[in-house]
Amino acid sequence: MDCTPSKKVFIRLQALAELYRHQPWEREGLLSRVVERQWLRWLHLFNARGIDGLIPKASSGRARKLDVQRFVHEVLPVVRQPQAVQEQHWTGVKLHGWLRQQLQVELRYSTLLRYLHEQDFRLKVPRPWPEGQHEALRQKLVAELQVLIADPQVELWFGDETGVEGDPRPRRRWAHKSDRIKTPYHGIHLRQNVLGAVCPQSGQCAALIFNHCDSEVFQSFLDHLAQSVPNDPNKRRYLILDNASWHKVKRLHWHHFTPKFLPPYSPDLNPIERLWLGLKAEFFADFIAKTSEALITQLIKGLRHFLNSPTTTARLCSLKTAL
Repeated sequence: MDCTPSKKVFIRLQALAELYRHQPWEREGLLSRVVERQWLRWLHLFNARGIDGLIPKASSGRARKLDVQRFVHEVLPVVRQPQAVQEQHWTGVKLHGWLRQQLQVELRYSTLLRYLHEQDFRLKVPRPWPEGQHEALRQKLVAELQVLIADPQVELWFGDETGVEGDPRPRRRWAHKSDRIKTPYHGIHLRQNVLGAVCPQSGQCAALIFNHCDSEVFQSFLDHLAQSVPNDPNKRRYLILDNASWHKVKRLHWHHFTPKFLPPYSPDLNPIERLWLGLKAEFFADFIAKTSEALITQLIKGLRHFLNSPTTTARLCSLKTAL
């Protein structure tokens, strides 16, 4: 009785124990507040299955109006490809109406959302994607990178530039619907540029802060990167970049790095983009800088966090996510 999972089971066992001591069942029915029929049902359950018969278990509930297998095979393909049924996109309301009209299934709207969540579907905002995407070049690069990743003597570095402004980056937060939340800004348009490179395999990274980007600034960054990552005869290091004009100047000295360029419009294949997102989300959300010195100080603080946390950096810039 002391180990019962709930008070309900305790009362049942207590009533049976008193009955075993030859107490009148009318008295026990009164104490446990049940009618005679329920009392007799307890007796039958105990006689048939012992104590396990008195422990209530979760029931499966009524059968679903739309079987899971049918939902997976008939509904989810339409959700993924709305053009197959002459739709451009789905909202919950549109999909609910389509199910009622086309499949003749009377589902509640909340039930449909639960079905979608069970299959790991979520509302997402689509990423803008330019026309004429070089998909063949992208697939070719992915295949080449996968071969290089499998080679233990190869080390991949991904480089890029980003700009950080002194005005804060608003972030979503919990607030009451009647509250008008605000984020102050200074409005003098302070800005600093960061050149960086990251090795997703080890989490090691390097970065420099500049006022602008050109070939001379990028050469300074290459010199800094070569000093930070000394040459290893047993390693072949690649530096993968986008197609910015200063990345392709012929007079650049690449030291012991071999340049490799991404296809056009392929920032999603560059893991350092997630490092920039993490930097801005963690250290520049609601941060306001009124001077260049304050902006640089905060930028150094954020960069040092990732420089000194290779495990965090490697997880954030994982190649599995990019490729």
